[in-house]
Amino acid sequence: MTLLYQHDRFVDHLTGQGHPECPARYRAIQQHLPFQQLAAACTQPLLTPASIVQLSRVHTPDVITLVQEACQQGGGRIEADTVVSPASYDVALLAAGAGCQAVDAVMQGRDTSAFCLVRPPGHHATPGLSMGFCLFNNIAIAARHALAQGASRVLVVDWDVHHGNGTQDAFYDDEQVTFLSLHRYPFYPGTGLANETGTGAGLGKTINVPLRYGIKRQDYLAAFQQGLEQAARQAKPDIILLSAGFDAHANDPIGSLGLEVEDFVTMTRLLQQVAATECQGRLVSCLEGGYSLAMLPECVAVHLEVLSGG
Repeated sequence: MTLLYQHDRFVDHLTGQGHPECPARYRAIQQHLPFQQLAAACTQPLLTPASIVQLSRVHTPDVITLVQEACQQGGGRIEADTVVSPASYDVALLAAGAGCQAVDAVMQGRDTSAFCLVRPPGHHATPGLSMGFCLFNNIAIAARHALAQGASRVLVVDWDVHHGNGTQDAFYDDEQVTFLSLHRYPFYPGTGLANETGTGAGLGKTINVPLRYGIKRQDYLAAFQQGLEQAARQAKPDIILLSAGFDAHANDPIGSLGLEVEDFVTMTRLLQQVAATECQGRLVSCLEGGYSLAMLPECVAVHLEVLSGG
């Protein structure tokens, strides 16, 4: 099986009536019978929150302070799409901590793979700004933690339907982190053109694959495989981290790039194959988007099943 990081406190991050990134997403996954059966067979370590040191490897002090103080003052909207409640700061620390713990476990050989079932998501949070439902950038914090723990090269893959602008910003000039993003374009947040490839020491380390709405499923999967093989050759990673958003599913009310549940099986297996070839199978996945309460649990369940060897 695989390592599974989840926590009941993730439903305590409240975003208000009608907000798509809501506790109901988390509950729907946890209550999905196939997920429950898979989770019962997984090792589920106790979660500890990320430290300020871990957050500060990615985010400025102002970002951390803004989220903390907004929560202490009762919550509210800290950005056009981003809402916090009194518990959100503590919950966000747990979400970021899950990625760091998963990296430690996988790099130390306790398992080859891990799935972090967390919220709020993270990939839109830039070093200097919380945005797009995201408070802290969970996957970027995990990548920085991997480097701090001795990894020389990290590959971050992002298949969320939205471009991971925050993750790109965190590593745009970094030669140790390769970032691959497949995303709908034009679409929120407006970044992720193919000519955004990095700068300075990081030139060529950012690989963006913008995809038009209406793309055929087979063309999406071909683009994913080609992009992944290119990124792996370039990165030669010690560990692979995945921003696992499921809002490219055909029924997602926000994203929708026409994918079906079985496509996430295919992509997870491709990632596993690359991880097995490049980095002894080391693969850590963190939940990002996905807003269909019917389809998100199915996508998460099959993703976890494949990670677990199914």
